[in-house]
Amino acid sequence: MPERCSSITRRTTRTTGATRTSGTARATRTARLARLGRRLFTAALAVPLSAAGLVAFAAAPAGAAAGTGTTASVTLGDSYISGEAGRWKGNSVVTSGSRAGTDRAWTGSAYDPSRVYGATYTSGCDRSDGAEVRSAPTVAQAQINLACSGAVAANVYRAANGGQSFKGEAPQADQLASVANQYDVKLITLSIGGNDLGFSDVITTCVKDYLIWYSYCHDDQQAEIDARMPAAMAGVGKALDEIRAVMSNAGYRTGDYRIVLQSYPSPIPRSTEMRYPESGWSRADTGGCPFWDGDADWARDSLVPQISRELAGVAAAKGVQFLDLSDMLQGREVCSTSTRQATSTTAPSATTSEWARFVDSGLSASQGTVQESMHPNHYGQQALGRCLTLLYARPSGDYACRNTAGQDAGGMYLSAK
Repeated sequence: MPERCSSITRRTTRTTGATRTSGTARATRTARLARLGRRLFTAALAVPLSAAGLVAFAAAPAGAAAGTGTTASVTLGDSYISGEAGRWKGNSVVTSGSRAGTDRAWTGSAYDPSRVYGATYTSGCDRSDGAEVRSAPTVAQAQINLACSGAVAANVYRAANGGQSFKGEAPQADQLASVANQYDVKLITLSIGGNDLGFSDVITTCVKDYLIWYSYCHDDQQAEIDARMPAAMAGVGKALDEIRAVMSNAGYRTGDYRIVLQSYPSPIPRSTEMRYPESGWSRADTGGCPFWDGDADWARDSLVPQISRELAGVAAAKGVQFLDLSDMLQGREVCSTSTRQATSTTAPSATTSEWARFVDSGLSASQGTVQESMHPNHYGQQALGRCLTLLYARPSGDYACRNTAGQDAGGMYLSAK
């Protein structure tokens, strides 16, 4: 079990050598951490908006307005809705070829992530071909994904009201304005706030605490989340206001379209549902879930529900529907006892594989990009699309979306909040 210590104590502990190991083993772990630090959650190069690969945007009919023309479902926000990690069908420690069938970027002779992310792989927005909006094709005639991996609330606001461009693209609300003028927008789904709360920092800290510092992360990280929460939720509220303003300026009335605010699922299970022991290296090198039991329990049963409650409050205050995804990956998380990795003899499956990407930290042989870590993968995104489809059939009310054990995305169902 790790000791509980603050970040200051943690650095002191490291300096004095009072960690789990010493000598060669500690040097090896330090080298591994250096590789992790170079790659963990880094931003890719930016490209102009013209290369963004917005789904069906180029074919937009001219002059459409609310109630006329091609209908559209639009997603805005961050990586959990852009389609980050859509490259992967489950996880595997097989590092060559198709990675036991999990790597959708495999061409038969090389890897081409643009097969999944299109031009947005270059920018790092990573809008996958199976992203939530793309996996809900019956909601509207056109599926338009404006979300970008790494986005914060300010990247959603209109530029005229403090919005910031991101990865070479205009603020998402300004992009929405163009869409609203060319399509009959029926549904707008927003996922935002996680990066304002510092999700990547939390994960990075927890991984480092497992690999190096022999300490929990949840004590100091809970304090960080609590400190950032008010501003983050205010940002989410402003993003919803900006969306409303864009639609009003485009001539839409409130009843012409719907807005859904969604929360985040937990990519890791609670400790009692971990299939790898807490000690040893199997959680990191094999499972790709380098978290202490105490930190896993905190993330699954405290942090994720807390964020969902806060987002639900914002949705209620702003009069939009809320989709609670906190239990969406239950039993399908990375390292869950209910799932298994693909092997050279066992192909990935939507019913048995993990629905989230493991921490691709470079501890062994890296497969994809680290920013894909801890996001719903291709199977998870198909499930998210099913959740959105089910919610669209409910014109009012807040719902939680859950999966059915042993079934694929077709087993997703809603329960009233």
